[in-house]
Amino acid sequence: MALLHLDALPPRTTKGTIVRLLTQVGEIDKQRIGTIAIQGKSATVEVPDTWAARLAKKLDGTELANRHIRAWPATAPSSGNREDHFERMIRLLEMEGSAEAEQLLQSQRRLSPAQAEKAGTTLINLTLRDETAGLGGRVLVTLGKKSREPLPWTRLGIGSPVLLSEQESDEHWRGVISYRAGHTIEVALSQMLPPEEGKVTYRLDLSSDEVARQRQRVAMERARSATGDRLAQLRGIFLGEVAPTTRAQDTPAIFAPSLNDSQIEAIRFALAADDLSMIHGPPGTGKTTTVVEIIRQVVAKGEKVLACAPSNMAVDNLFEKLLSAGTRVVRLGHPARVMPELRAHTLDLMVDEHDDMRIAKKLVRDAHALFARAGRYTRAKPLPGEKQSQREEAKSMLEDARRLERQVVQQILDGADILCATLTGLDAEFLGRRRFDWLVIDEACQTTEPTCWIPLSRCERVLLAGDHCQLPPTVVSREAIKEGFAVSLFERLMELHGDGASHRLTVQYRMHEQIMDFSSQQFYESALVADESVREHLLHDLPGIELSDATFSPVEFVDTAGAGYDEELEPDGESRRNPAEAELIRRKVQSLLDTGLAARDIAIIAPYAAQVRLLREMIDIERLEIDTVDGFQGREKEAVLISLVRSNANGEIGFLADVRRMNVALTRARRKLIVIGDSATIGTHLFYQQLMEYFEQIGAYHTVWEEPDLL
Repeated sequence: MALLHLDALPPRTTKGTIVRLLTQVGEIDKQRIGTIAIQGKSATVEVPDTWAARLAKKLDGTELANRHIRAWPATAPSSGNREDHFERMIRLLEMEGSAEAEQLLQSQRRLSPAQAEKAGTTLINLTLRDETAGLGGRVLVTLGKKSREPLPWTRLGIGSPVLLSEQESDEHWRGVISYRAGHTIEVALSQMLPPEEGKVTYRLDLSSDEVARQRQRVAMERARSATGDRLAQLRGIFLGEVAPTTRAQDTPAIFAPSLNDSQIEAIRFALAADDLSMIHGPPGTGKTTTVVEIIRQVVAKGEKVLACAPSNMAVDNLFEKLLSAGTRVVRLGHPARVMPELRAHTLDLMVDEHDDMRIAKKLVRDAHALFARAGRYTRAKPLPGEKQSQREEAKSMLEDARRLERQVVQQILDGADILCATLTGLDAEFLGRRRFDWLVIDEACQTTEPTCWIPLSRCERVLLAGDHCQLPPTVVSREAIKEGFAVSLFERLMELHGDGASHRLTVQYRMHEQIMDFSSQQFYESALVADESVREHLLHDLPGIELSDATFSPVEFVDTAGAGYDEELEPDGESRRNPAEAELIRRKVQSLLDTGLAARDIAIIAPYAAQVRLLREMIDIERLEIDTVDGFQGREKEAVLISLVRSNANGEIGFLADVRRMNVALTRARRKLIVIGDSATIGTHLFYQQLMEYFEQIGAYHTVWEEPDLL
């Protein structure tokens, strides 16, 4: 007997329901069905070996109780002791999940509530300010500090999965941050909070996303078991068993007028690919703009596109550009995770605004009223079966409402040329058997490989866009990192297929030439060219900015070696900070503000979270952004200051040795880059030796001794 996997099953699915599904839709004799095991939304069914693939094909995407289910046959384990690629990915995925859970647990055990709040993963002493009906039938809970003071700095941002709990009890609810203001934070829940007895105090904690992990696990199993279909063909290419091919075809002659030759070549290259193409986009080269033009060209030929990215911010960036291009695009996912100005184009809100939903909402209201009537006590004895009849009528009305909603969803999806979603936000319940001519994954280097396989079973051709010379995926488990879990699919495919499947963009539109050049030399074979519009732009070119030493030069490095700017461990923490360096950063920021530069145009980047926290305490200026390197991936500012933090007698630089992280930090500035660091410490690494040589070569090297008031 073989195992058939079923997933995305409706609530309260029974073994009898599964048997009926198999016999009626799968057309298998009941006597041939073996053991059925149900766990949550998933189930496994024993079926004859010759039936597993046939049943999977018939059942995958079929509708059960107004939901589309997924089905696939299990694959036998690899022979011998050798793992195949997907077994290894599943094992590393489980390893990462355990590490994440342990990290959260250790953080809660190690830190007091006040320390956890200071670390940015928790908010405590919150009280309920408001509770209203929200987007897509969800409940919006607004919380604020019991003391009515502003909320402290926190990593809990829009879209973060969280656990809301009562501080005085073990009761808790899972939700998503939907809005954040100075004094309040809003959480989207799937249910109302119970009535408060007295004044309840709440705690909000960052939580892991187990739904996303389960979708990755299922995707790995489906890819491993695929036979005789497009997914199996793509798997062969992605594992290096087959080389990607191109097609001879007429490529478009008309492109958006703002595109450069490098971008147009990349578009022609992608459109000619039979199965896989990759756009390598170094910092500021207009990668997402190029991707949007490819999608626009594809849609013009009548093809359908599934456009994804790892994070909600990256999806929104792509989504916003597609809307501006006039395409018919719909955003999938929790509305709370979408930028407020884009929410009107999310599936949930488009469904809510549809004319047919007025009928569905009335059916729901009437059904609840009928349930209430059936449960109400009356002096007059009801007729036999009357209350049961009312309940049955109410159930029928709810079923009609769900059917109407399902029809509206399918109508909206059918009318779209492009669907946008995060990789882990793709829900089989909505998509059913829907397939796409193209799958586009933007920022493909920022996620681990399993997430990319979630949409791969739905497409014919694949376009990946990213830059493997910038930040790799964030992985908590050190063991998983050692085994390669932090190597993105994009990076692995670049190793496998290289120039044959990729095209690099070379004209950048962000940085002054001197800010760009070191990165170009170190990571891109000196191939980058600064566009004329940015090549020599400086701060003093901006309106209202004074001409000074600070605004006339594009790059400045201040060497603190020998000045006693020693690093230290954060009290009660494991992260590092450098108070003297933070004070120097504060003064440099003030000098920029004194020239007339707005705080919103300045950013401070530090590689250590403790330094970020210290800088935020020392520099409390509205709209001035201070964050880690990871927080600025894909971002830019007119002026960027970088605090390298490390300063010690042993030449230890920690994860500054991850030079891809520094590539990100050094390429966020448009007109002014200021770097503060100890050359004696960082100079033990070849990359930083070359960086300081570059600073000297362009006349950007200075020492803190030139500013005696800082010693």
